[in-house]
Amino acid sequence: MSALTLAPAGLRTGARRPPVVVTAGAVLVLVVVAAVFAPLLAPYAPDAIDLSASLAGTGGEHLLGTDSSGQDLLSRVLYGARTSLIAPILLLSLAAFLGVTLGTLAAWRGGWVDTLVSRLTDVMYAFPGLLFTVLIIAVFGAGMTTSVLALGLAYTPTVAKYTRSVAVAERRKPYIDAYRVQGMGGARICARHLVPNLGRSVLGYLVVLFGEALMSLATLSYLGFGAQPPSSDWGLMVQEGQAAVVQGALLPALVPGIAIALVVVSFNVVGVWAADRLGSRR
Repeated sequence: MSALTLAPAGLRTGARRPPVVVTAGAVLVLVVVAAVFAPLLAPYAPDAIDLSASLAGTGGEHLLGTDSSGQDLLSRVLYGARTSLIAPILLLSLAAFLGVTLGTLAAWRGGWVDTLVSRLTDVMYAFPGLLFTVLIIAVFGAGMTTSVLALGLAYTPTVAKYTRSVAVAERRKPYIDAYRVQGMGGARICARHLVPNLGRSVLGYLVVLFGEALMSLATLSYLGFGAQPPSSDWGLMVQEGQAAVVQGALLPALVPGIAIALVVVSFNVVGVWAADRLGSRR
């Protein structure tokens, strides 16, 4: 079930910036600021090891405590925000390039082209996205780069299907026939007028997908397929902090877990509101 379906009714109305959207937006702004200014805000280097401070609780020296290696959790979370924001952007950029191209081509050409693209996306849908990604990683090796490329391909059918549905509706509008009457070629109409008019809807949809993409990357890192040590990726931090839970230390897994949850929920809230607003202006 998509995030749009699960959205509270108040987010899908024409209300201007409901309080929940403002709050979610403020959270995202803080995360972006933390990612950009991590070297200035972090009290320690993210990979600085201090075994004498292993699993230290919150205090003046370590505001959010430390992990089993004595690494400061606040510093790691601040630096980890960079990977957690940049990687989904790259992933969705790849999915958008391929998906929008395929979806627009299918809607514009129709016929056997539409059938071929639809069957191709159906075949990709037959495999769970995470399983498809794991298969690619098994062939090309673990790492964040491979994870981004694999998930970008996994998200392509979703973006392609959405783009096609929007493009089919857009193609039926009168201005398309008006340009044809003026003698403008089909390729030019598609590239200069149809595709730009899809921008708002596709952008809103990608914002909704951002939280899901971040969660997918964090899941891969947690499973050991994504970011590798000594990265401060949030998903990897949760995996590394899991062993400390047995010892009664919850912070190493709880801190990055809360960071993931806050960002994912905030992006879903802002994304649903943005998609609704952008779609209403089409």
